[in-house]
Amino acid sequence: MEVILLERIERLGMMGDVVKVKPGFARNFLLPQKKALRATPDNLAYFESQRTHLESANQAQRATAEEGAKRLDGQSVVLLRQAGESGQLYGSVTSRDIVAALTEAGFSVERRQVNLASPIKALGVYPVRVALHPEVAATVTVNVAKSEEEAQAQATAAAAPPEAAPEPEEEAGAKAKRRKKKEAAELPPGADTAFEPGTGPEAEESEPDTAS
Repeated sequence: MEVILLERIERLGMMGDVVKVKPGFARNFLLPQKKALRATPDNLAYFESQRTHLESANQAQRATAEEGAKRLDGQSVVLLRQAGESGQLYGSVTSRDIVAALTEAGFSVERRQVNLASPIKALGVYPVRVALHPEVAATVTVNVAKSEEEAQAQATAAAAPPEAAPEPEEEAGAKAKRRKKKEAAELPPGADTAFEPGTGPEAEESEPDTAS
């Protein structure tokens, strides 16, 4: 089915684009949400007659969303839940729960704006995308914990820079060999044969002290 997009749809197109979509996606989402029109000659003519008005309204909505995103982006909410020893929740955290927490924190967010692929079912810190407008989004942090103290500990751990993984022994040995080869290559010609066998600085250092 071909439709005319009335707003930007991620991975689909921009306002005014005529795109082909699956009939079910159009009937169940795009058309009832007034995000698109069927691409009929009459609707194409109607869209062109309303294009200026629609684009102006979209710009105003985007500006409002950008102001909201500045305040919302980077915010963190704590959701306290019961969980087992493994960290699995007795239940789950859904987009409805996140909206309730953000509303309590003073932000105006709708459930459809919270992009949560699946409910959260374990303790932890999760970045969640909130689409305030088809072209504007913010990211909030959802901290799911059993207590305020645990939430604080999780937030501190999440903010800490990751520790560098220990270097494997084989790789460390290979680096040491390459370093020795490089140092040998940098020696002046004949430096390694400047002394006769058994003489030179190394021999002097290793010769036992017989004076007593």
